[in-house]
Amino acid sequence: MKVAQIKVSNIKDLEGKIANISQIDPHFLLVFASRALLTDTQWFNQLRQHFPTAALLGCSTAGEIANDGVDDDCCVITAVHWRAGIPFCAITPLAGMADSEAAGRRLADALNQHPLGGVLVLGQGADINGSALVQGLIANLTAKVPVMGGLAGDGTAFSQTLVLSNEGIASNSIVAMAIPPEIAVGHGSFGGWQPFGPARRVTRSVGNVLFELDGEQALDVYKNYLGEYAAQLPSSGLLFPFEMLGQDHQAMGVVRTILGVNEDDGSLILAGDIVADGYLRLMHASNDALIEGAEAAAHAAQMLVTPADQSLGLLVSCVGRKLVMGSRVDEEVEAVADVFGQHVTLAGFYSYGEISPFVSSTECKLHNQTMTITTLSEPQV
Repeated sequence: MKVAQIKVSNIKDLEGKIANISQIDPHFLLVFASRALLTDTQWFNQLRQHFPTAALLGCSTAGEIANDGVDDDCCVITAVHWRAGIPFCAITPLAGMADSEAAGRRLADALNQHPLGGVLVLGQGADINGSALVQGLIANLTAKVPVMGGLAGDGTAFSQTLVLSNEGIASNSIVAMAIPPEIAVGHGSFGGWQPFGPARRVTRSVGNVLFELDGEQALDVYKNYLGEYAAQLPSSGLLFPFEMLGQDHQAMGVVRTILGVNEDDGSLILAGDIVADGYLRLMHASNDALIEGAEAAAHAAQMLVTPADQSLGLLVSCVGRKLVMGSRVDEEVEAVADVFGQHVTLAGFYSYGEISPFVSSTECKLHNQTMTITTLSEPQV
């Protein structure tokens, strides 16, 4: 496997640096950029002109991750050449949040026509039920393989997100790449958030919309906990996610971020489905705990597969982690780099939802507030 990466801030920069990735004759390119940059269709046009047959996939972000750390308002392009050739990419439009599960099923039906060792999926993040997307995808995949990826970001605006695929750049699409069976796939995910306060019972919810906790309007309960942060909703919700608990009050290993609030009916819109009649508990985090969580995710991925020379490490981390860490955000990427070493090129983005299996299985879930890591490497012949 050969991996090359460039980081540019405008189209002119791209022209000057594109030779740095062209030299490896890439089979696919990952493109992560701010929405402001990716809105310009010239990004797609230039990449398709220079790489007419390579698979293209990427999305807008809440921060771009490159081998040298975290940036905003740039475009990170990572090119990969491997013996497996050009990977197949399935693409589907998303007709609103209610179409999320069906969209996952459509992607799976297309992917099932190709050999699979794993799936990398990137979806729009502004009008989607991420957990329903994952459920539909997993339900229809005939092969039990790990599914990884994330939902596009738009800084902290939560307005419009974009996905880049072989069909161009769109605000209502999802792309899924078939990872060939001969590619070694490692994966890991870890949070670092700590629960606080009592567990509160979900007394009314529909899908990913939470209406009541303990019989009270969910928004009122949430605002009481947030105090002065309540005036900054919904963005301040990224700092205080929910931990999902089962009816036995045991943690389920899944965290849910608040993406929006509805003042009219007092509901909270979460990034994915919640368990009806389950329990939720608020969480918070410190910088050190989040950095340690990123390191733990890297170790988990490495335990599954020790990356070979010239491997790719895909990092999808939550925008909420970025807001908490502030100027220290580079440290979680540095922690991952220290685990993997220089032979793994890091690329990724800060997202509105992370898609990854649990550490000990291929069972895939939508995560929030989590650092998820996927490693792709090619065994030596």
